[in-house]
Amino acid sequence: MKLYFSPGACSLSPHIVLCELELPHELVKVDLATHTTADGKDFNTINPKGYVPALLIDGGQLLTEGPAIVQYLADQNPGKCLLPPAGSLERVRVQEWLTFIGTELHKNFSPLFNPAASADWKAAARANIERRFSFAEKALTGQDYLTGSDFSVADAYLFTVVNWTRFLQIDLAPWPALVAFHRRVLNRPAVQEALRTEGLL
Repeated sequence: MKLYFSPGACSLSPHIVLCELELPHELVKVDLATHTTADGKDFNTINPKGYVPALLIDGGQLLTEGPAIVQYLADQNPGKCLLPPAGSLERVRVQEWLTFIGTELHKNFSPLFNPAASADWKAAARANIERRFSFAEKALTGQDYLTGSDFSVADAYLFTVVNWTRFLQIDLAPWPALVAFHRRVLNRPAVQEALRTEGLL
């Protein structure tokens, strides 16, 4: 498998999952400003959507969209238990979190990385992020991970998004359970491996 990534971007989530699952993979770095891969290819010809992550799987199929990719990966090594079995309510709960993180958190960070975004747009986005962090804080209070005591693909995604606060001067102090969650995930060996490989440690 080949993962197209940009350091620290949302592609960090499937990168963490690949490391957690100990699945053989190749990494290809993408410059999102020029849409060029590290080996000089036009990334738009690989993924017409123009953004990471993208996962090239055996047989030549390309998968895009982080939440879909991490679920596919988890099913390649079910013994690691990063995603409950298909058809179970527990799996739907993880999918529920993946959707929430993608639509309510991830997308609200977009204006903060966009130099063309107005001050009002950025302020509204920050207010939305704070409300969503408060929701996650409540869920994490008294438990290690989003769905209980077991790390899942949703936790890899939440960690990736929360990690962006380090670059945007967003103080996490009002959400102590979220701070503890971030530290807990950061200390996982697979997360350390992914961060180190991306040059983020």
